[in-house]
Amino acid sequence: MKKRKFTNLWWIGKITLILSLFILNSCDLFKIKGTDEDEEENPTVAEVDGQKLKKSELESLPTKGLSKADSSGIINRYIQSWIKKQLMIREAGKSMSFDEAELNRKLLDYKYALMVYEFEKAYLEDNIKDSIPFEEIQKYYEANKENFGLKEIIVRCNFLKMDKSSNQNPTLERLLTRPEGAEKENINEIALKFASNFYLEDSTWVRFGDIILNTPLADHPNKVGLVRNNKLIKVDDERYIYYFRILEYKLQDQIPPVEFVKNEISKILLNKKRVTLIEELQKEIYNRALENNEFKIYE
Repeated sequence: MKKRKFTNLWWIGKITLILSLFILNSCDLFKIKGTDEDEEENPTVAEVDGQKLKKSELESLPTKGLSKADSSGIINRYIQSWIKKQLMIREAGKSMSFDEAELNRKLLDYKYALMVYEFEKAYLEDNIKDSIPFEEIQKYYEANKENFGLKEIIVRCNFLKMDKSSNQNPTLERLLTRPEGAEKENINEIALKFASNFYLEDSTWVRFGDIILNTPLADHPNKVGLVRNNKLIKVDDERYIYYFRILEYKLQDQIPPVEFVKNEISKILLNKKRVTLIEELQKEIYNRALENNEFKIYE
């Protein structure tokens, strides 16, 4: 397997902190980057108690293509962040005593954990697909549907926001009373030409709260009654008329259709596959080492 660069910023931050703390108590073990470089070619841009930030270390900052002002802003923020970090390290060194052996052990633990993390991550990228077949999603849904009880109302619906002055409103209202799908092309045409906003994805389940957001229905006290008792909801404000055609709905605590939870199920199944794959990898490596007598266990 090709070696991968370590890119996990969280781990890198941890390792940086441990290294910095270790330097406080054992400066003779490390040489700070840039101490042997020509100051004129690579000048110091900031310094805290002998710890120097060199100009060359700023070259990797994402300033390419930015204006001079934006570039300077990024550089200045980085310098300030570096200074604050060094001051915190100094304060930690003043306030606490650190065991060098313990710090070194922790540093190695972080290093090895990062190596294993990157190895497992690369292995998963090479051996697992990001998509789950719908058949697997359906099977999991059927076996676990009771675990997906809704916490809010979801609907299949049509929504159109029309200017009150539009002469298309009577026609649209008549079309929206027809059976689902009967006047789809005509409704779409009106939406594209005249609506200020619209949502016409008949087959997609959405949260009712998302659809009525920024409309007069947002603060309605009885949303359950709204969807139960109305196939077509029409409300207005000073400027607009809002049309909501409710095609189908599910209430709180009811079981949602598989289409609404398929992304959630896909994530669950992907995570299960990842866990299984890593467990199999660990077992394979262990058994291979056992067969080759590559480790010993002492009594």
